[in-house]
Amino acid sequence: MAPSIFTKLAEVEARYEELERLLADPEVIARQAQFQKLAKERADLEELVQTYRRHRQVQRALEENAPLLREPDAELRQMAREEELRLERERAALEERIKVLLLPPDPNDSRNVMLEIRAGTGGEEAALFASDLFRMYSRYAERKRWRVDILSMSESASHGLKEVVALISSPTGSGVYSELKYESGVHRVQRVPETEAQGRIHTSAATVAVLPEAEEVDVRIEDKDLRIEVMRSGGPGGQSVNTTDSAVQILHIPTGIIVRCQQEKSQHKNRALAMKILRSKLLEMERDKQEAAEREARRSQVRSGDRSEKIRTYNFPQDRLTDHRIGLTRHNLSKILDGEIQEIIDALRAHFQAEALKGQEATG
Repeated sequence: MAPSIFTKLAEVEARYEELERLLADPEVIARQAQFQKLAKERADLEELVQTYRRHRQVQRALEENAPLLREPDAELRQMAREEELRLERERAALEERIKVLLLPPDPNDSRNVMLEIRAGTGGEEAALFASDLFRMYSRYAERKRWRVDILSMSESASHGLKEVVALISSPTGSGVYSELKYESGVHRVQRVPETEAQGRIHTSAATVAVLPEAEEVDVRIEDKDLRIEVMRSGGPGGQSVNTTDSAVQILHIPTGIIVRCQQEKSQHKNRALAMKILRSKLLEMERDKQEAAEREARRSQVRSGDRSEKIRTYNFPQDRLTDHRIGLTRHNLSKILDGEIQEIIDALRAHFQAEALKGQEATG
């Protein structure tokens, strides 16, 4: 690694040690807001510091092993060579990990997400597939001990989903967005519908959008830019949902974005939820503009904002999932659709981190 990287690592370690001292200070402990802020900063630095310290240990072990390579005893020299190879492999892996950990963090990684799934081409089969995808992400969230709150849902005649919007949040503050951000795109399914008498394979699709949850401070929305309508909720929901004007629709005039929410019985709660969705959409729109500008300035990119691209195919006859962006193929769709997608998420993260490293090296 370049000397400048070691200088940076030494600075990070010094800050980490300073944070440890501060977090043990009774005066800091008494100020909970400050304590929480410093504790988060320490947690953010921990993996990098521990990896750097392990790198130093491996480097020292290599230096201590070097004299053994010159020993007259052939068996001892052979053992030393094997140890040298093992240590060099570990050092190389640690250096690659350090480079990844030094990448500029995505400021949205620690956020909760607004998950939107919409049925695409394929009619009722697409709606059923959208329902399958929502269940997959819900089951994954359960495994991660995240919370899923449905903000808006529209069912099809076959009890599939025309669309669903849900807030996925972590009670511990761990980054939901960092895990799910590469799921945005067109998901395609190939399977034989239950109504298909001749066993022909049907292809349909659903779109998935993963938006970082926006806070009020992130996006300023002027009242004059909003057109708000209230209406009677539709669909199942019992007495008050269908008989009171509780549904809220908000039009953001400058962008033309329309958000509708009818999940709650209270008009006030539906308006708050609709504003939450609108803020996330506006934040995502602004981020897409920034990414487009960056792609023009430098052609390397980590994430495409174009959701029209097919990113993944779920092939039921062959029991196969294929992620087209990274050429990943996995089998056992029943487990995948039951939420066992961590391996896929990890592979995507590793791929895009490697792409980011290439872009950094090309511009550095």
